[in-house]
Formats: sequence, structure tokens, C-alpha cells
Amino acid sequence: MTTTYTPHHVLVTGGAGFIGTNFVHFWLQQYPDTRLVILDALTYAGRYENLQPLEGQANFRFVHGDILDQPLVEQLLREETIDTIVHFAAESHVDRSIYGPDAFLKTNIDGTHSLLKAAKTVWLDEKPGFVHRFHHVSTDEVYGTLSATDPAFTEITPYAPNSPYAASKAASDHVIRAYQHTYGLQTTTSNCSNNYGPYQYPEKLIPLAISNLLQGKPVPIYGDGQQIRDWLYVDDHNRGIDLIIRTGRIGETYNIGGNNEQANLSLIHELCALLDARFPDSPHVPHNQHIVYVTDRPGHDRRYAIDNSKICSELGYVPAETFQSGLAKTLDWYLSHPDFWQGDVKLFGTHAPSTTLREQV
Repeated sequence: MTTTYTPHHVLVTGGAGFIGTNFVHFWLQQYPDTRLVILDALTYAGRYENLQPLEGQANFRFVHGDILDQPLVEQLLREETIDTIVHFAAESHVDRSIYGPDAFLKTNIDGTHSLLKAAKTVWLDEKPGFVHRFHHVSTDEVYGTLSATDPAFTEITPYAPNSPYAASKAASDHVIRAYQHTYGLQTTTSNCSNNYGPYQYPEKLIPLAISNLLQGKPVPIYGDGQQIRDWLYVDDHNRGIDLIIRTGRIGETYNIGGNNEQANLSLIHELCALLDARFPDSPHVPHNQHIVYVTDRPGHDRRYAIDNSKICSELGYVPAETFQSGLAKTLDWYLSHPDFWQGDVKLFGTHAPSTTLREQV
């Protein structure tokens, strides 16, 4: 049995990043009476420009700050009377975690713990009985990898992270659980599959491919390109988070997936076909001529797949987008926002030990 919780004053961490930005726009469209406070450190993948259209709205506030700054978080919780935290802030690029894991451990583990300490201090120690929610956004990568015939990940799949990024997110999931179980913090967690959509920083596969294909540049594919991911349109993800916050059970984890398993190579061929159809007179047609194969990255997981039956059956979640409709919407957005991917994009490569890895991005 579920009960309904209504957020009034929400702190969104990482709200200038990819999923966070989409969440902020989604939430204010759905719930314009909610007060949203955005906390973001504006590292390389966070852009305040993503949120500029919201400037001046009475229910919107942006704070440039770090989740590791516990006094700042406590101050915001008090002065804004925050009752809900939606925690997106994280280092999330697997390649970067391989060659620079320290930032991932610091942000994803220590940063999450800093938020939890602040929440415990203000919500539990200072306001016993205060009704609140702390929603933690995590990833399916904590579960490890699947073979072609393995069943999809469920909420009880044992954790087996294979990259420093995945390990740091797994650790943060466990700390969230501990604060709920030990102290009674009212938490929920979601583990999502691969997101795609507007505002995604052009180091990830889909926006990188769109950018390179439009410019006639090579699109690097790791190994044989048969790594399979379950692709989730970002606003389908946000619909799931909304359901969990409002009707999810405290202390529970919910997997959010798009029911869209695609091999990387198949995905890129589909994107090439879309571009061929949109721009038949382009000098880059056929766009699939720009696909290049590069050395696979270390420890590359072969397949991820989400079983989202729990959130569907308990909370009534249904993804609204097919992969085809979501990919078309994503392409439309990048075509209409060339400044997003033509500007100063800090692609991965400065920490890579070889030209091959720099080309992979």
C-alpha cells in the first residue's frame, strides 16, 4: 500500500547537469507552485545556461556551490525550509573514472555522505517528526554486467560494480540505505538505465555521435560495438522519479528502465539513417561511412538491462517514449541548439595516455 507525499520546497543537487536540468524543467512545468532551489558546482558538464530561461521566476533559485560543503547545505535546508532533496549531483563518465577515479570517490561517496549528514542534522536532530524525502538517483551499473541470456537486473540483483564510477555509485547507494535504516531518514533510491535526450554533454555516445556526424567527423565505436544498453528517454526517467517521490515506499529502491535494449552499433546505424533522411543532400551521406572502430576500454561491461516491473506494478509507471520517438526528439533538440555542441566542449582526452583513447572520447 502506498501513501501520497507532496513536496513543497525542493533542493535539486546537480540541477545544471544533463538529467538534473531536464528534471528542473519537467518539475516546474508539472508543479509550478513548488519552490525549487538548485545547487550545482558547475563543473565541466554543468551549465548554468541550461537554466537561464527560469531566471526571475519567484519559485526558482540557483546556488553555485558544492554538495561537499555541509554548512552551505544545512543553511539552504533551514532558510528555504526544504522538505525534499532530489540528489543528481555526481561524476558519471566511466572513461574519466578509469583514468581519474579520485574525483568520483570524492563527489559520489563523500558528497552524498555530506548531504546525508546535513539532512540528518536539520531534519532529524533539529526537527524531530518533520516529514521529508531524500531521493537518491543512481545507476544500473552498480549491478555489474550481463551475458546475452541473463535475466535483466532487478532490485535484488547483487551489486557487482566493475568501474570506479560504478563502485562509487554502489557505495553511495549503501550509505543512503544505512542512513534510512539506522537513523530513520526518509529516503528512496532509483537505479536507472542509460539516459538520453536534450542537454546531454557531448562526451556521451548519442550527443557525441550527433555532433560528429553533422560535422563529418569520425564516430568512434568501442570494440565490436555489440555492447548492449537499455536506453531511457530522460523525461521518462523524470516521470519515474516523480512517482517514487510522491508514492514510493520509504526505504525502497526502484529500477527505472526504458524497455529499449540496443547494441551501440545498431543505435549509431539508426541515428545515421535518421540523418540520411533529414539531410539527403549532405556531403556526409551516407552518414554511416564515418563509423570507426577503436580499441575497447578496460573492463567494458557487455550488457545492461533493467527489469522495471516493480515500479510499473507498484506505482503505475509506463515509459512514454519508444526508442525511435525519443531518438527523433533528441536529434531535433540538438539540431535546434547548435551552440550547445559547437562551443567549448571539454571532451575526455586530457587524462588519456594514448591517441587511441583520446579519439574514443
